[in-house]
Amino acid sequence: MFLLPRRPARIETERLTLRQPVMADFRDWSSLRAESAEFLIPWEPAWAHDHLSRKGFSNRVWWAQRAITGGSALPLFLFRREDGVLLGAITLDNIRRGPAQSGNLGYWIGAAHARQGYMAEAIAGVVHHAFGRLDLSRIEAACLPENAASRGLLEKCGFKYEGVAQSYLQINGRWRTHVLYAALRADRRGRTDAG
Repeated sequence: MFLLPRRPARIETERLTLRQPVMADFRDWSSLRAESAEFLIPWEPAWAHDHLSRKGFSNRVWWAQRAITGGSALPLFLFRREDGVLLGAITLDNIRRGPAQSGNLGYWIGAAHARQGYMAEAIAGVVHHAFGRLDLSRIEAACLPENAASRGLLEKCGFKYEGVAQSYLQINGRWRTHVLYAALRADRRGRTDAG
């Protein structure tokens, strides 16, 4: 079977260009991750020993291209359109078709760019793309219960609290419980203050 190459993944928002990573992004990505390590590490899976290496990044680029081509994920970098600065990344991962039509959302932003509305804008763009272009019905997200910034961001973006998952992910080397949120394409649930 012959597969035609897909157009590179790209989403435009008011201030951002979201696009798949390429090898030319390595220096900006590794610098931003290194500068933001103290800000990011408490909320992320433990970094591999080669996390900031060119080889580690090459593996990320290869995985991103394969995932996009295969339709299993949409990993995107966030660039500020006015100056082309890399701000962070967002990934719609574990895309499930058939009766589920859903995916999981994950994201990070560099410390210097946090709390400026960029990630809310990126989430809105990815959710719109997922519901419109990808025809998904449900997008799920999870975060640590004490991550008030991430919980507030998800709620601001229309995600609703759905519950708790015990020992959901290994974060910074430990199995951690997460709170679960979801956005639905046709959401009639109303606001909830649970959790």
